[in-house]
Amino acid sequence: MDRQWSLEESTVVDAPPEVVYRLVSDLRNMGRWSPECRSVWVLRPPARTGTRFVGFNRRGPFLWPTQGRVTRMSQDSEFVFDISVIGLPIARWGYRFEAEGSGTRLTEFWQDLRTDGYRARVADFLGTVFAGSNPARRIALNRAGMRTTLERIARTATTGV
Repeated sequence: MDRQWSLEESTVVDAPPEVVYRLVSDLRNMGRWSPECRSVWVLRPPARTGTRFVGFNRRGPFLWPTQGRVTRMSQDSEFVFDISVIGLPIARWGYRFEAEGSGTRLTEFWQDLRTDGYRARVADFLGTVFAGSNPARRIALNRAGMRTTLERIARTATTGV
C-alpha cells in the first residue's frame, strides 16, 4: 500500500464561523478535544502567527511531547500549525472554517512532513518508538482522532461543554 501523505475530515457545526474559530485558535483547548493530545502549553498566549507551543500527547502506554508553531491564521478561513519533535518536521495540522447556512463547515486537515532523506527516516522511527505508530498505521489513527476531535469541537461550540 502506498503511503498516504495527507488527510482531511469535515463536519458541520451549529455555530457561526467566528465562534468556531475562536474556540479552535485557543490551542489550550486541544487537550479537551483530541484523543491523543492531553494538554498544550502556549508560550505567549493568545496565539498569533509565529506563536510557539508545546503539546503533551498520550495514547495507551505511549507518551511524547511535540513542539508546534502557528504558521497561518485568518479568522474568516483557517488556522494552521506545524508540529516537530526534537527539531524534526513531523506534520502540518489545520482547520478551515466555511459558513454553511447558519453554521460552519469545519474541516480538519493533516499533512505528513516526514518526506526527505535521513531526517524523515529518523522521524518515522521516533514515531514508531515514542508514539507507537508507524506511518502506515498513523493515517488510520489520525482519521479516527480527527473525527473524534471534530465531534468534540462541535459539541463545545453548541453546548459549551
